[in-house]
Amino acid sequence: MAKVIKMKTHKGALKRFTKTAGGIKRRMANRNHILTKRSRKAKRQLRSPAYVAKPMVNSILRLLRLK
Repeated sequence: MAKVIKMKTHKGALKRFTKTAGGIKRRMANRNHILTKRSRKAKRQLRSPAYVAKPMVNSILRLLRLK
């Protein structure tokens, strides 16, 4: 009997994305360094998570091996 090869999950995507009921959650970009020149409001808005855009959902799910 032949072995079934299992596809590996993309570990980089697994660390960055979370599947929720509302979609796929991601972090906001541009919040790593040189934040002194940004306003307090801009930094606060970058704290909140965002959701992946609809055209990208299928490719992210394929990386996570959920589809």
